[in-house]
Amino acid sequence: MISSARITLLAMMLLAPAMPAAAQSRDADTSAGPTLKASATVTGDIVRIGDLIEHAGAVADVPIFRAPDLGQTGSVPVASVIDAVRGHHIIGLDSRGLSEVAVTRAARTITAKDIEARILLALAGKYGLPDSSNLAVVFDNAVRTFAVEASATNELAVALLTYEPRTTRFDVAFELPGSVVARRLSLRFSGSLSETFEAVVPTHELKQGQVIGLSDIAIERRPKAASSSTTLTTIEQVQGLSTKHALRAGQVIRQADVAKPELVARGETVTIMFQVPGITVTILGKAAEPGALGDVISVLNVQSKRTIQATVIAPGRVSVSAPTPRLAANTAPTATP
Repeated sequence: MISSARITLLAMMLLAPAMPAAAQSRDADTSAGPTLKASATVTGDIVRIGDLIEHAGAVADVPIFRAPDLGQTGSVPVASVIDAVRGHHIIGLDSRGLSEVAVTRAARTITAKDIEARILLALAGKYGLPDSSNLAVVFDNAVRTFAVEASATNELAVALLTYEPRTTRFDVAFELPGSVVARRLSLRFSGSLSETFEAVVPTHELKQGQVIGLSDIAIERRPKAASSSTTLTTIEQVQGLSTKHALRAGQVIRQADVAKPELVARGETVTIMFQVPGITVTILGKAAEPGALGDVISVLNVQSKRTIQATVIAPGRVSVSAPTPRLAANTAPTATP
């Protein structure tokens, strides 16, 4: 038995009788000798000499090991490779200083997303349903990724399909033409359909008070049942705001979850800017309440001890403008006798 990092490659008792040395002819178009490969990818369940050794000549198709499971990678010690080919007259094998050879069994993986897409393709636009971009599948049980032969490139074919419009429930069975492995698998799935809508969600966990940037959020589709009038649906509605509390990755963001970033904290010492045409006077104050950009907050003038209303214009800065003077209405002059 040959040890492997992830899966054991079992040596096969398929070694053919030793061939004469004359059979080990080099390729006509190269003078290179047999060289061990650092890695190899096979499509079948058998590893042959030519999979592991370049320029193996006439014995390239001789089977020597069993391949890993579909989609898996295993390693074969170089000493085991040398032992397996010793009787096949591989003359002057260059091991290139390798200690092992990685062998991968090629495969096609089919995921839950692939199954969902195929179900939507079969149902969308029928039974009064909208197109597939506005639908989501909710499976009754978790759907695991499975592997089939790399040569099985056909699309999943619907063998059985039932759908109940009133409950939106479905029952579907698939088959995969050209795949022997798929015949041994249960490709029957049940669940329900749900209409979806676009929502803004965090791409990773967001901390409380974090200002949300473009890379922090994305648009994803969610079941329509989870929507509400306060759900935020565009990037522009969220970008630049700060979180009121921590948000999980993938969590639908609602209006109550975010707010304009706080530029002035309660009790913070701020600079009060008093502006009149052509003159700006600055004095120190203390914020009586927090405020975001553009908020009007109460600020204590530390010199006069008076509380005034000021507009937040920057971190730690508020502004007070002089009232616009009222002009007396023009009146016609009265004639003086």
